[in-house]
Amino acid sequence: MLTLSDLRRRYQPKIPSLLQDPASIVLEKIDTLTIDTQVEPYFPLTKNGVALEGKKGSSQIYPPTKIGVFFSGGPAPGGHNVVAGIFDTLCRLRNIDPLIGFQGGPAALVSGVYRELKAAEIDHYRNQGGFDLLGSGRTKIETPDQFQAVLNTVKKLHLDGLIIVGGDDSNTNAAHLAEYFLKQNVSISVIGVPKTIDGDLQNPYVPVSFGFDTAAKIYSEMVGNLAHDTLSSLKYFHFVKLMGRSASHLTLECALRTRPNVTLISEEKKPYQRIIQELADWVESREKNPYGIVLIPEGLLESMLDKTQEKDSHGNVNLSIVNTENFVIEALKKELAKRHFKGKFEPIGHFYGYEGRCGHPTNFDSNYSYALGIVAAVLVLQRRTALMAYVGKLHKSPEEWTIGGAPLVPLLKIEQRQGALKPVIEKALVDLQGTPYRLLQKYRPAWLHHLNYENPGPIQFEGDAKITDSIPLLLHPRLE
Repeated sequence: MLTLSDLRRRYQPKIPSLLQDPASIVLEKIDTLTIDTQVEPYFPLTKNGVALEGKKGSSQIYPPTKIGVFFSGGPAPGGHNVVAGIFDTLCRLRNIDPLIGFQGGPAALVSGVYRELKAAEIDHYRNQGGFDLLGSGRTKIETPDQFQAVLNTVKKLHLDGLIIVGGDDSNTNAAHLAEYFLKQNVSISVIGVPKTIDGDLQNPYVPVSFGFDTAAKIYSEMVGNLAHDTLSSLKYFHFVKLMGRSASHLTLECALRTRPNVTLISEEKKPYQRIIQELADWVESREKNPYGIVLIPEGLLESMLDKTQEKDSHGNVNLSIVNTENFVIEALKKELAKRHFKGKFEPIGHFYGYEGRCGHPTNFDSNYSYALGIVAAVLVLQRRTALMAYVGKLHKSPEEWTIGGAPLVPLLKIEQRQGALKPVIEKALVDLQGTPYRLLQKYRPAWLHHLNYENPGPIQFEGDAKITDSIPLLLHPRLE
């Protein structure tokens, strides 16, 4: 029986015109980025902040190049297409060396667990969600023994390049590895690929990471379904927590797509008691319509903590045991009781998180991640290092997208991690002056009491291109 997975495997990603012939790409300097003076001493060999952009040039012949690739951190839809993009580029250029896949994330690089990736299994995973081709992990490579073990692995395999598919922490690792290899006089390119559904890996060249679009559309479908269930039953206050530990990009994107009554944004830094009081005012005002939808970002409580609060090695405060949505519900119950509220308040908490990490990638994410894989491969083939592959102008059609490499070291800032100051890539938070947030602000008063929710429905892969190839709202140059 033909399945959606079968159909998706046949999908041919749309890519920038420049990537149709990887052999003709030349990389030109477009910017020199400033490096934090506190970060500079950690990276004496990779501190040059030169950003590169791909241009059309004369065709060139690359030497045989052996590349290793692995996934790092949580899954994001599109990861398999990154690997497919790397693999196809090597095949297109008749590269004689195999693509090496490390199984289980960064730990596999330390322990040397790998395999050669073959065409048949790559084809099986094209345009499929998840990271199950290779698996993933969250090991940080930071001790001298770990770095030495990685060095032993790359030397044993005679690797010319290492491509790390991950988020802010993983790309921080990429920066450290690139510096370490140069210190050891080992000629190996280290390239990062921007991945995270949270949308908090952004910089002047990377407007959004792959996976965000798919996750946002999956969650929006679920919120839309819930909203119409509310209208059908005419009861229940639904409090929906959405992934995004430090940043509220997913919550903001889903709000603009579904029009919930209340949307909390961590970056607003509202005092917790004020949030509860405003929610209580809202519940009281809906005594005749005792139902509604509230969106809560995962990082709401973390955002209220003192900035000096100790964080783990990944930059997170340990709030994993706290169900934020239920915490808000219980606090709201107490506030309503204090007010002697006699109306009906039937709250239900939800958490939409893992459901969005491994769905079939949207056409946008399929195209974007495949293009990123090609770009990462080209950067290695041209022996560049300490760069993050990027694809720009994502608000335009794929044929018009730009490509290049953003220097990793200028993206680093000093943060407190496990009692020590360390250089890490700073998480990109919701811009309270940006168009998406200002649009939310515009409609918040009207949505507070309305019943006109929007149900965007499931992800569409075929049909009207305005729907099938739609981009994340946060990328739209203009929103209405």
